[in-house]
Amino acid sequence: MQDWLTMTAADLGRGIGAGEIDPVALTQTYLDAIDAHPLRDRIYARVTAERALAEATAAANRAASGNRLSPLDGVPISWKDLFDTAGTGTEAGSKLLEGRVPDRDAVVLANATAAGLVCLGKTHMSELAFSGLGHNPSTATPPCVNDADAVSGGSSSGAAASVAFNLAAAAIGSDTGGSVRIPAAWNDLVGLKTTSGRLTLEGVVPLAMKFDTIGPLCRSVEDAGLLLAALEGGAAPDLRQAGLEGRRFAILNNVAMEDLRDAPRAAFETAIGKLREAGAIIEEIEVPEVGEAMDLAGCLFTTEAYGLWREVIEANPDAMYHEILARFRLGMGHSGADYVAACAKLDALRAGYDAAVAGYDAVLMPTAPILPPNLTRLEEDHAYYLAENLLALRNTRIGNLLGLSALTLPTDTPSCGLMLCCPPDMEELLLRLGAAAEEALR
Repeated sequence: MQDWLTMTAADLGRGIGAGEIDPVALTQTYLDAIDAHPLRDRIYARVTAERALAEATAAANRAASGNRLSPLDGVPISWKDLFDTAGTGTEAGSKLLEGRVPDRDAVVLANATAAGLVCLGKTHMSELAFSGLGHNPSTATPPCVNDADAVSGGSSSGAAASVAFNLAAAAIGSDTGGSVRIPAAWNDLVGLKTTSGRLTLEGVVPLAMKFDTIGPLCRSVEDAGLLLAALEGGAAPDLRQAGLEGRRFAILNNVAMEDLRDAPRAAFETAIGKLREAGAIIEEIEVPEVGEAMDLAGCLFTTEAYGLWREVIEANPDAMYHEILARFRLGMGHSGADYVAACAKLDALRAGYDAAVAGYDAVLMPTAPILPPNLTRLEEDHAYYLAENLLALRNTRIGNLLGLSALTLPTDTPSCGLMLCCPPDMEELLLRLGAAAEEALR
């Protein structure tokens, strides 16, 4: 049974369907692993054991009668603590929301439950999802699987840790500026950023709704496709016979390739070589619109975040971690006119970017230009915290600003991801390309 803890969600689903894995035994194995793990309380904010076993029992009955709801019916996963869960605290990593207990599930959680997925519990996260590092002294800072002294990446920090430490078959997180992809990359997982609006945000604690998206953190591209289908109540993309021969990719040279640390640069170059060996055509390009969009980020993200949270924050600012509080308050410096002008300019830049990359199947870049930063230094060095947070988010934020769908894949270098970016609403193509790239990178 311990082997189950390292299997992909898809393989677990196949085992259930074949009668080789009992969903109740599977769920109990995960619950036992969670309870026994020394880092459990840094990963899970709340474990929903009673719910999980009830859902697993129902999945076992369906499997026995040949009435499974989906390929993942009976597979246990975790949920970031900003997805409303009926009767269970949902506090988004903040003392400001302490004691908040929703009366209904978020729609994506309800959809996943309707597909038979088992809810193991809620995972820790960056406070109100406003950091790419995953450091949260207000509640807990989840660990990085590759470096015990480093952060795991944010804001879906516990989501990544739950899968990387074999305490969930997959996890669901959110991504406003990189919050699925950064922790996925730093913990050697697959992470999918969906197009804004593809998955409903109803019942999800917001950060900046123009950019908020939902996506899975998991062990394979196949898992990502199956989880996307479960979250939206649709069909999974067909990943069969996906290949790279003749596919055209662009490396984004400006912004994304600047100031890379040695390990991410080397890992990216090795990965590109493997894609070329698999038949991909890869060219280097520069797109000026990317740099111009990045210049708008400070206004766009902080203004919307502070506008949404101002009353709650200012009613009790001492309850917040000071670094996150300061980041929210940056939104005070922009007027409504500034925000509207920035939104209008961003729309024009998106159109320019789309035109510049129209001849390529996807754009490639390192998921993050840095490795996971040291936790102690983040706590003691304010300048280091600011610099590392901005660098951590830089490449992933390109996808949010430009409205793209994006996927990060692990490489053969720990904590170094390869990111593929496709146009909006092109998740099916993205996942097919990702499946082919995943095979080439092995």
